[in-house]
Amino acid sequence: MAGALLIGAPVTHGAAAQEEAGVEARGITAVEGLTLGHHTLAERPTGCTVVLAREGAVGGVDVRGGSPGTREIALLDPVNSVETVHAVVLAGGSAFGLDAAAGVMRYLDERDLGYRVGTKVVPIVVGAILFDLGLEGEARVRPGPDCGYAAAEAAGPGAPAEGSVGAGAGATVGKLRGPGRAMKGGFGTASVTLASGLTVAAAVAVNAVGDIVDPTTGQVVAGVRTEDGTGLADARNLLREEGSGRDRSGARPGVGGQPDADALPGANTTIGVVATNATLTKAQATKVAQMAQDGLARAIYPAHTTRDGDTVFSLATGRLDAPADVTLIGALAADVMAEAILRAVRLAEGLPGIPSVSDLGN
Repeated sequence: MAGALLIGAPVTHGAAAQEEAGVEARGITAVEGLTLGHHTLAERPTGCTVVLAREGAVGGVDVRGGSPGTREIALLDPVNSVETVHAVVLAGGSAFGLDAAAGVMRYLDERDLGYRVGTKVVPIVVGAILFDLGLEGEARVRPGPDCGYAAAEAAGPGAPAEGSVGAGAGATVGKLRGPGRAMKGGFGTASVTLASGLTVAAAVAVNAVGDIVDPTTGQVVAGVRTEDGTGLADARNLLREEGSGRDRSGARPGVGGQPDADALPGANTTIGVVATNATLTKAQATKVAQMAQDGLARAIYPAHTTRDGDTVFSLATGRLDAPADVTLIGALAADVMAEAILRAVRLAEGLPGIPSVSDLGN
């Protein structure tokens, strides 16, 4: 697996290279002070993922998609007073999945973890969701408070599970020609540690309408399949040939020309978080989230569309006692975001009628 192009002089770089060197690939939990937990529902392919910062971390966010589903985004605006975040929740279930954050709130509240307001403690939990309601099973089965609580209970500092887990359990990609030609998305994570001790990492649930492209080669890794289902059609060509996934009648692909769920607003979304052990202000954390979106755009085509909710959070734990170079941190955040996206689809497992990368032999 090709790693991301890194800036600086790393001693370890990205999960793939760490595996080759015999070092545990920890992804976002390589940032000291962060733990990650998944909960995957058994009844249908969906779930949630929680990144916990039990001692708090400075937070930022950047929303580029035109149909986002988010929680506590206004709080992260640098002009607003609260800087500390205690958890980021990524969930399936469309807007229903935002309820998973309530379970994380309960978990933190039971442990007296949160933002101090006088004698009271209020956990600051932010989050975003993706649409996975169109898959097999009962659509009313979706992540809720119990899912969030279970994911928080499962959170630990070890190497996170990747692929078809948590928020990535029901994620799919390559839906420009309808769900019948889609492939399996998933959850991925990656990290980089420089000789200075600076660590930057990413975790992401990939549910894109288009293709996943390896930015180091320009090759499509997963996405819209050919009509016979055995190859990749390349969304870059499809969009140029027919424009925005519509046929000559103007209808979106689907049964009888009717719009399918995966062509509706908010149904195609990549949500993630980047993190660092550096000390950042809220405005700097926001800039890092903005720069991390470059990695999303490198690896997903098209990205940031009117019909997705592409959102990237950022966390800074402040554990590194050294001056912060925001430009370097943001550049590395883009690198690990792109690598995490590739890992998400490469490690995913297929569903009936929705093959994975390994199913196609890529």
